[in-house]
Amino acid sequence: MGRTARHRPFHDCLSRVCICAALLNLLLLSLLPPATSAGVDKRIWGAGTSKLSGVIIPGFASTRLRAWAMLDCPYSPLDFSPLDPVWIDVRKVLSVLNCWLKCMMLDRETQEDHPECKSRPDTGLSAITELDPGYITGPASSVWREWVNWCVEFGIEADAIVAVPYDWRLSGPLLEKRDLYFHKLKIAFETARKLKGGPSVVFAHSLGNNVFRYFLEWLKQEVAPKSYMRWLDDHVHSYFAVGAPLLGAAETLKALLTGITFGLPISEGTARLMGNTFGSSLWMLPFSPYCHADPKRSQKYFDGVSPKHFICDAEQQSSNSSGWPVDVVTIERPSPNSGLPGISTAYPEVPVEAEIVAADPSTQQCNISSQKSYSAHDVSDGTFFREISDIDPTCNVTLQHLIKYYLEDPVLNPLTPWERPPIKNVFCMYGIDLKTEVAYTFTPTSRPYPDSWQITDIVYETEGGVLKTRSGAKFDGDRRQASGDLTVPYHSLSYCKNWLGPRLNITRTPQRAHDGSDVQEEFDMEHELGQDIVSKNLTRDAGVKYITFYEDATSRPGKKTAVWEIDKVDHRNILRSPVFLRELWLEIVHSYHPSAKRHFVSKAKREPLRDEDCYWDYGKARCGFSERCEYRYVFGDVHLGQSCRLKASIYDDHLRTYL
Repeated sequence: MGRTARHRPFHDCLSRVCICAALLNLLLLSLLPPATSAGVDKRIWGAGTSKLSGVIIPGFASTRLRAWAMLDCPYSPLDFSPLDPVWIDVRKVLSVLNCWLKCMMLDRETQEDHPECKSRPDTGLSAITELDPGYITGPASSVWREWVNWCVEFGIEADAIVAVPYDWRLSGPLLEKRDLYFHKLKIAFETARKLKGGPSVVFAHSLGNNVFRYFLEWLKQEVAPKSYMRWLDDHVHSYFAVGAPLLGAAETLKALLTGITFGLPISEGTARLMGNTFGSSLWMLPFSPYCHADPKRSQKYFDGVSPKHFICDAEQQSSNSSGWPVDVVTIERPSPNSGLPGISTAYPEVPVEAEIVAADPSTQQCNISSQKSYSAHDVSDGTFFREISDIDPTCNVTLQHLIKYYLEDPVLNPLTPWERPPIKNVFCMYGIDLKTEVAYTFTPTSRPYPDSWQITDIVYETEGGVLKTRSGAKFDGDRRQASGDLTVPYHSLSYCKNWLGPRLNITRTPQRAHDGSDVQEEFDMEHELGQDIVSKNLTRDAGVKYITFYEDATSRPGKKTAVWEIDKVDHRNILRSPVFLRELWLEIVHSYHPSAKRHFVSKAKREPLRDEDCYWDYGKARCGFSERCEYRYVFGDVHLGQSCRLKASIYDDHLRTYL
């Protein structure tokens, strides 16, 4: 006891010293220059951006829908009132699912709203940033939030960004017929020009690219032919196509036959029941790059002559799977003794079991199933839906919508290959080398609609373009040089490489900030139209994530085309990717800068632009890029890298090297 009492003054003194040291530390931190979250000198990069304006066209299921009705939900206090969020309100999905479905679903045949409830797209940026705002649901439903944050952080004014949400449940013709959407989109471009004094930059993600393509075709009928190009030059400066399903996506078939839940707490059958009422579900069907619309289709349509939907090139006949890695869907036909309806008529070809019995008579008593595979063209021209309608009669409605709203649309048959949009600057960017579904095997079940199908096998493309099946079964397929972005297959994303000219430059750089020592370049590489671009001189380190730029500024006078492939970035989260946002920002500001000397922003190096780009170099026991970053602790930091921040002094001209 005596020893404790004798040493107590020392402990008191020590505690006082610690408190004083902490207070002194806080005082010194308060005297330091304020931390900057963006290391961009507005005096350098702000030049010329006063005319910058952006028009955002979101993707599928990326616009908040609100109720425009008063719906009483029985046995629940959660009713629907006008302007209540519908897509997406997780509380009501969990509590009043049937009521929620009434507000989400359309009439399957007429595409009209439910008699008891209707929903309409929200407006403004808030409609696309977070679909279900909240502490927990907000980050999970965030779409364009990070993108908007970057705009604010780098000094873009609020009136410079225009979001044009739409009802993503509707097909192109009905978007215009019901909501006059394309008229509104045209007015949005014209308003932005009057407000900022210059053309806009278009940002479209996923299905938003299909919508923008439809708008360009609709515009040809809206303005005089001689005024079309002048209107585009006056109102559209650049087009950034992000994650565009240029040849469709196999997941569309999965949604049509078994349903995709979007991560919601609903069954796949319920998801199919809802999704099959959306006319837009067919907008992303897989289709062949070798079959085009009849050039005289529109004239025949207006003359009352039945149009020819497709004219296919010779490559269509010689290709194995309509230009896809494999046939996109296989239907496994049960044996005739299964009792399922329509089995005898759905497949007019010689049954596989007959061939097997001929080869081995001992198998005659076995109920052996047979399979039939369908190519992307078989799907897009309606053959697939026509043949399975005997098993699943609901596919008759799907076939009718396919013909009415897509194949015979006088504005555009969207299930045909894209040509490069007639815009001065076109950028196509997407993620690669993630496990992506490219084909399915379905078998009918004995359960009623909507649970009438089940998936028995899936074909994936994996890193490096390797094809694998879920079951491990062997199959034949055409391998590509990479895989897709978790949602859209690689060959569909990379189809925009056909927009590049016969000669281009390729640059491959690490994604993280770098000093230029790891940059790989190849200039004037020859590119054959229709062939993928493979360079033997560009290598990969297994431990490094890259971004590869394909750039062409010479084949079309006065026009630029670029393709960006970003390793390991998925379809949805590309809009949140700091690497993508950094490159997007640099390219946009470079294109508007009056002192820019290059066609594209320089890739020679990438110094940290934000605090998040700084990191701790454990080998040198200091912050990496010490000329730009410094160690500066802020209360709440939990690791060394988090305390590495941009230096407060940024008044130098080193950023001019990007020009």
